[in-house]
Amino acid sequence: MLKSKQKIVFTGGSGRFGRVLQESNFNFKTLFPNKRELDVTSLKSIEKYLKKVKPKILVHMAGLSRPMKIHDQNPIKSINLNISGTANITMACAKFNIKLIYFSTLYVYPCKKGNYTEEDALLPFNNYGWSKLGGETSVHMYKNSLILRICMTEKPFVHKKAFADVKTNFIFHDEVVPIFKKLLNKKGVINLGGPVKTIFNFAKKNKKDVKKIFAKKTFKGKFPLNPSMSLKKMNKLLK
Repeated sequence: MLKSKQKIVFTGGSGRFGRVLQESNFNFKTLFPNKRELDVTSLKSIEKYLKKVKPKILVHMAGLSRPMKIHDQNPIKSINLNISGTANITMACAKFNIKLIYFSTLYVYPCKKGNYTEEDALLPFNNYGWSKLGGETSVHMYKNSLILRICMTEKPFVHKKAFADVKTNFIFHDEVVPIFKKLLNKKGVINLGGPVKTIFNFAKKNKKDVKKIFAKKTFKGKFPLNPSMSLKKMNKLLK
């Protein structure tokens, strides 16, 4: 367990989930360096910062996510941030023996049959998934690590429309925080999310006027209809 004087560093602290974390209460010191202090694309920058602050844990959330099409339009940027950047973070953590927690995604799974377990074969549906799996490869090589394959979003639900034929494990950012705190000392790979629901059913509990749309019709089959994950491992660890 972390002691009150020990430090945990979060990359990507200016992002949507990072802002939620900054407003949360922790029993230890939390640090949210900006890009000038810690640049994930520079191993030298990472090592300089970690040598200075000496954290017990580093939580790596920085990277490129939305919009999804950016990973097709600018694969170099995606590779630089999500793959090379994560490799840099992993190497630095290994050098200083810092526990690494990496935020990955459910899109590393094939996204066809659903109910994917942590042991299932991986075959990303899109370039975003490939970029996150590329990051996972380096983290897997460092045993003092935890990979969280996660499906989360901001509250309130931001979109005016939601798919009624796509099943997933969406969970709001503020609901992730207490789960995350309980998993800090775990290692390996853990799926993290909420109960399996269509995106529409998830959204309407928070946004009553959300409109129903269908991915099959909108994207003509070129959309992951069932990327849902099994949460048995997570639920067992939380008991």
